[in-house]
Amino acid sequence: MSSGWGLLLLAFPALYAGQMLRLRHAWQQLPVPELPPLPAAPAPASGSETPATPRFSVLVAARNEAANLPQLLADLARQRLPADQFEVIIADDHSADDTAALLTAAIDTAVFRLQVVRLAETAEAAVGKKAALQAALQHARAPWVVCTDADCRVGPDWLRAYAVLLDAAGPGEVHFVSGPVLLTGPDALLQHLSGLEFAGLVGTGAAGIAAGTPTMCNGANLAYRRSAFAAVAGYAGNAHLPSGDDEFLLHKLHAAFPGSIRFLKHPAALVRTAGPPTLAALLRQRVRWASKWRHYRHPPSQRLAVLVLLANLAPMAGLVASAWQPALLPGAAAGLGLKLAADCWFLAPVLGFLGRRRWLTYAPLLQLAYAPYALLVGLAGLRGGYEWKGRRAG
Repeated sequence: MSSGWGLLLLAFPALYAGQMLRLRHAWQQLPVPELPPLPAAPAPASGSETPATPRFSVLVAARNEAANLPQLLADLARQRLPADQFEVIIADDHSADDTAALLTAAIDTAVFRLQVVRLAETAEAAVGKKAALQAALQHARAPWVVCTDADCRVGPDWLRAYAVLLDAAGPGEVHFVSGPVLLTGPDALLQHLSGLEFAGLVGTGAAGIAAGTPTMCNGANLAYRRSAFAAVAGYAGNAHLPSGDDEFLLHKLHAAFPGSIRFLKHPAALVRTAGPPTLAALLRQRVRWASKWRHYRHPPSQRLAVLVLLANLAPMAGLVASAWQPALLPGAAAGLGLKLAADCWFLAPVLGFLGRRRWLTYAPLLQLAYAPYALLVGLAGLRGGYEWKGRRAG
């Protein structure tokens, strides 16, 4: 009987390991676009000289981001894509700090076309990130929309990397592009562990796209064709949910336009954002993310979430139970070892791409902490109810 349970404890990590092997292969097959050399004498950027239709509309939702927006605006001003090929639209979501004043001043000094949209101040008006992005989208003129967050940093070739990927695609071939995101922060244990976990999510999302089964992406770095967004009615069906402005759209576009999703695997496309500074902040963020799981109608995402949870819980449960049933210990230990080996095998090239290969040394510690962490966050997300940016949800 105990040997049967031991084999069962090993079954879920074995299934998980097989999935990680497939995802690593898919990650390795992702093409890396080559950025062409810059012109010898680029034309000077000018916010007053814009074509009738720019190529990209960059949308940013901002709420109380006065401390972060100057850095993002400076990064956008340094883009090596000509300023007449993109516009920036920032939606101020009822900020209570100096965000509004900062943006008003930035309009006069920006070297690119900058618009500021302020959400209505009425009781029945929509609030939240989706409402802010939707308000900004009403002013977008470009065929392609690129989204990032107000607390992010982007490199000078961020938009140019998107342009290169789209130039290489055939007409109408691509409708959605997911980009890489890196968590940054101080040299502290919490930052390393949360960054490692997040890198796994980025790599899994990218590999899923490469394998033709997109499951996840991140709203801090993505792009979509504006006409495709309209064709699937945008956020309709999940607009009431405070999270999921990224993944629900990914799933809808994949269903409507199979084969049209891409991942932009290029270092120039990397977006950096600060990780949560405290454990409490990290848990609030992860609970917010987990709150959308119960609304998934996408079978591959559901199956992956269940597999990850069981692969973590089964061997840990076996270790606990081995105090009463010592015969379970070999199966539980083997399951843990198999799960850890699969994670390291998958994460090694992902972390290499992100320039954080040293985070791999924290994988054993994350393995031990992940089972109770994932269970508690998952249950809290299913229950709903959390606070984010001064608002209570759920």
